[in-house]
Amino acid sequence: MPDTPGPGSVPVVISRDQVAHLADLARIDLSEEELDHLAPQLAVILESVASIRGAADDDVPPTSHPLPLTNVFRPDVVVPGLSADQALSGAPEVEQQRFSVPKILGEDQ
Repeated sequence: MPDTPGPGSVPVVISRDQVAHLADLARIDLSEEELDHLAPQLAVILESVASIRGAADDDVPPTSHPLPLTNVFRPDVVVPGLSADQALSGAPEVEQQRFSVPKILGEDQ
């Protein structure tokens, strides 16, 4: 595939064979009509990316987000948890300070 030119240069041309090669790499089965239809569309996408690339200057730092991100969660504050008696107070059955539940597996499992 040819290098993407900067703004003001010759439009990007992507051949039908290049689209077929990309489709093969991506394991996408395209018909002949789809190849003819996609080549000009991919050229437009490449030209758009080239124009954006030309807008970024050396004094513009790369960013992942245009606005700064801040954590919206509350502060993580350690608080005392429940005691074992408090946690088990609503349990239907308790055995050795644990929830008692019916067995679902046999002895051999």
